[in-house]
Parts: sequence; structure tokens; C-alpha cells
Amino acid sequence: MLSNLHTHTIFSDGSSPPDDYIEAALRIGFRSIGFSDHSPLPFENTFAIKEERADAYCETILKLKEHYKGKIDVLLGMEIDYIPGTGNNPSWFRQHYPLDFIIGSVHLVKNVANGKLWFIDGPYRESYDAGLNDVFGGDIREGVTAYYRQLQELISVYKPDVVGHLDKIKMHNRDRFFREDEPWYRKLADETLSLIQDAGCRMEVNTRGIYKKRSDTTFPGPGILQKARDMGIPVTITSDAHKPHELSLHLDETAGALKLMGFGGYEILTAAGWDTVVL
Repeated sequence: MLSNLHTHTIFSDGSSPPDDYIEAALRIGFRSIGFSDHSPLPFENTFAIKEERADAYCETILKLKEHYKGKIDVLLGMEIDYIPGTGNNPSWFRQHYPLDFIIGSVHLVKNVANGKLWFIDGPYRESYDAGLNDVFGGDIREGVTAYYRQLQELISVYKPDVVGHLDKIKMHNRDRFFREDEPWYRKLADETLSLIQDAGCRMEVNTRGIYKKRSDTTFPGPGILQKARDMGIPVTITSDAHKPHELSLHLDETAGALKLMGFGGYEILTAAGWDTVVL
């Protein structure tokens, strides 16, 4: 009953064409695979689908969906990079493309006071630190609060099917600027979980930080997951694959960890809709 919804191809910042991921998923024994290339953004960048390529992306996945029908469920999605007041919002993408699902994520944190963007992702800690200084004057609490407020707006207004890597803000922190057990940080995370619960979203448990050695835990980590379990928030396990061989990395281990935490199961998306995998 394996599946992965968080998958990036050459249409955005992945390494390979979609066919390669599907063939890898078949070898692994996946029941379904979802493609979630980064949505187009209205400024130059190295990771999102080019606006003029969005139709081709959708057409390619839809053709593959038909080609592999009966072998594996192929699902068309996008990871919507939400920046308030910048580019098209998730509702626009739902209306303009035949998407099976949306992952809502924040990678670029907007300082509403100066309009600057802090890029919290990528492989380099130095970029995270430089962005914090440039955009938020080095004030980590202000920057982290802006991250969660932006994510909260995405959840409460647009209700994405899946909330992407909820605590991604911690990736380059590594306990240097803040700790995840600090009351102000826990409050922001708890507020976000309450909004996820109210909106009826699912939360992904993203393994990429572990296998890329950028985090000791999944996104989100155990503290947030235990609270989500208590609140009955459904979760889906993803690898955030940017290469075909990353599709199943740490999925089984993460399922085992969720079972130990007391989760009864996790959800996968198929052509028939959401299904629960019992742990």
C-alpha cells in the first residue's frame, strides 16, 4: 500500500522526467504516485514550473495517468508556494488546472513591513542566515512568527488538501537561534495545528530532511506529531522526492515511528480518493 504524493520532476526542480518516477514506483510496488511540482511564481527563480510550461506539465501527467491505468494510480498535483499578495493563490490553480490535489507550502517568508522575502529552504545554511539578517534584521522570533502566520493564512483561507512540511522553518536552525520547546514557538505550532483541524486538511510527514541530512527528524517533528495525534489530524507520509530513487526513502521507518506514537494509520491518495493504511 505504498504511495508518495510529494514528487518533483524536471518541470520544476527535480532531476528526471515523470516517466522515470513512475517506473521506479512500479519497481518498488507503489499503489499510487502523485506529482507535485512547484507552482509557477511571477519572478525569476530556479525551482518552480515556468508559467509557459504549466499546461505542458499538466498534459504530460494526464497522459501518463491514462497510459499507466490499471498498473498504478498516477495523480496530478502541485505544491503551491504561497506568498501573500504575490502571484496566483491556490484557488486560482484549482480553477485553472485539473488537479487531483494541492500541497500548500511556504518556502519564501514575506516581511510585510518591507516586502522582502526570506528563502528558508535550499542546501545552504549561509543563505538562511543571510536572509534572516537581510529580511528581518536578524530577529529570529519575528522571522519565525512571520513564517507561521503566512502558513496559517494559507491553511485558513485556502484549505489545501495537504499542508507541506509544517515546521520547515527549523531546517537550518539546528537549535542555533531557537529551540522547538520554547513556549512562544510551541504556541505558534499549536495555533497552526488548530487551524489545520478546523480546515479539515491533512498534514504531511515529510522525510526529506532526514535522508538529506538536514534534519534529525521529519517535518514536522515528534512534538508536533504527538499533538496532531491527540487532535485527530490525519497525516500522509511523503518523501519529497527530487530523484526517482528518493521515492520511498524512510517511508517504512516513518510509518513505524507513527505507530509507536499511537497513530492508528496514515492516509494515501488513490484514483478512488483518500484511503487509510492501518498501522
